[in-house]
Amino acid sequence: MSNLQKKYDTKKLVLTSILTALVIILQYLAIFLRTSVFSFSFVLIPIVIGAATCGITTATWLGFVFGVVVLISGDANPFLMVDAFGTVVTVLAKGTLCGFICAVCYQKLEKYNRYFAVVVSAIICPLVNTGVFLLGCLVFFMDTLKGWAMALGFGDAVYTYMFVGLIGVNFLFEMAFNIVLSPLVVRLLNIRKPVRKQS
Repeated sequence: MSNLQKKYDTKKLVLTSILTALVIILQYLAIFLRTSVFSFSFVLIPIVIGAATCGITTATWLGFVFGVVVLISGDANPFLMVDAFGTVVTVLAKGTLCGFICAVCYQKLEKYNRYFAVVVSAIICPLVNTGVFLLGCLVFFMDTLKGWAMALGFGDAVYTYMFVGLIGVNFLFEMAFNIVLSPLVVRLLNIRKPVRKQS
């Protein structure tokens, strides 16, 4: 193993630890930034940064940690009270998959342009996170969501409630901050995986 590779591996380990701590802190902070049932979340930013600087394993790990903290922090309590199994599956799947898929996208696009790859990953991450959440709602919580929609004045328009009441502003907020901050932080860190020389 070259000195360059060892140096990168050390940086990767340190950065993965820092990003893990950030995911935990940012998810707990999100509890205080609520608009409705859910909260604004900056937690996807370190996941994208992990994807761009440390790779697929780190980004997947960060997404999984995100899911675990959502469950522990109480952010998913309204759903846990309805269907604990469905909530755990949905929350862990959405976190883990948003990390994994955004890292795979970054890896595929990095060879063309690193910062374009970060921007695309910053878009993909909240899309996957929200998409898997909606899929989980369809599979596990439709009857409950119909009741919540009726109670909040949406009538029979449960899909309108899902898009406007559950994800609307939060999703746009997460997407905007991801697109702006993730490439900026990646540029500042300027950590790249060493290229192995052909023998």
